[in-house]
Amino acid sequence: MNFKNIYWVFVLFILVLSACSPKVLTPKKPSTPTPVEKEKPAEKVKKPFTKAEISLLIPFKLDQLDLRTVTKAQIEKYAMPIDFYQGFSLGLDSAAVNGMNFKLNVYDTEDNNAQIESANKTDWLKNSNLIIGPVFPDGIKYISKFSKAHHIPVVSPLAASHPGDFDNPNLISIVNNIDLHAKRIAHFIGKSYNPVNTIVVILNPKKTEDEQFAVPLRSFLNGLKAKFMIQEYSSSNIFETKMIKGKQYVVVVTSSDRVFVNATINKLYKLKNLKTGGYNISLFGHPNWAKQNLPTEKLQALNTIITSSYKIDYKRTDVVNFIKKYRLKFGFEPGEYAFKGYDIGFYFGDLFARYGRDYLDHLTRSNYIGLHNDFVFVKDDKLGYINTHVFLLRYKNFALSTVD
Repeated sequence: MNFKNIYWVFVLFILVLSACSPKVLTPKKPSTPTPVEKEKPAEKVKKPFTKAEISLLIPFKLDQLDLRTVTKAQIEKYAMPIDFYQGFSLGLDSAAVNGMNFKLNVYDTEDNNAQIESANKTDWLKNSNLIIGPVFPDGIKYISKFSKAHHIPVVSPLAASHPGDFDNPNLISIVNNIDLHAKRIAHFIGKSYNPVNTIVVILNPKKTEDEQFAVPLRSFLNGLKAKFMIQEYSSSNIFETKMIKGKQYVVVVTSSDRVFVNATINKLYKLKNLKTGGYNISLFGHPNWAKQNLPTEKLQALNTIITSSYKIDYKRTDVVNFIKKYRLKFGFEPGEYAFKGYDIGFYFGDLFARYGRDYLDHLTRSNYIGLHNDFVFVKDDKLGYINTHVFLLRYKNFALSTVD
């Protein structure tokens, strides 16, 4: 699609979105009842739940765009919220086939807490059965007080923050926090390697972001039933001086700094492929490696595995069908956030269709195989509902493939 077409699609999107602004129906004034003889009060009948009200809070930042001068680069900058919204609406439409009606309130937070505060004062937000967003951690923190005061569940759709940062038992966390990535790697090591001849090595430069991965990793490794020898070094150069021939080395790099990671991969590759007899090394990396341009051939040689919160298999039939549907409705290809939006929209829409207002009671028992990730929720009384499904991905055939 050329830029001119993208421009008009964007203009049309804004016009459609403005038509979707929240509207609250004013109830009719009841007529004066006719006096009747007193009878024994009948048992109250619970009204069937036929319409779910969902509020989507997302930073379109439409106030920052001038459609008279907007450029292609500016439009692409705002692609994430548009992509997510369109995927979400398709997911909700798919769930509505099961007979449930949905009232969707779409609100532009502008990534501004003052905007969120304005929404907090509205009846449509207070009447919501579910709130999706905001998408950034600061916004999730800001709305948590409102969520607790009104007992309304809030879905954190894109933030990988630890749920402990928000102090909200009504929070539903979709994206895996770093502790879950560390746990997945530690458990895989525990079941896949023999502690008798295996040494687990943590390469940790000990910057703040590196420690966020290293702290839970140490804890989970030390908590394994199989007791491994665990060593920790700040670089592969120091590690090299401590190596012993004949041992199986499982190396976990806690950094996502590209310069450090590239140097580490090159060093480990050389150590594994020494002409005089290399070392047996298997490598585990940081989840952010999936988005970096790293030497794939060397990662494959090191049998590298990383974790990820999502993996889209474009060969799957349901993925292909979604792409066709998205392309037909919107005229261009779905991005990463369209898949994420669809899964969230369909999953919660389907829960409403099956269980009505009691949908939250079934969250931990309703596992879901999605287009971008699976949902397997556990409940914590303080942290809310946490999706625990994490992918293990191996570098193979110059691509990332799921590990069973």
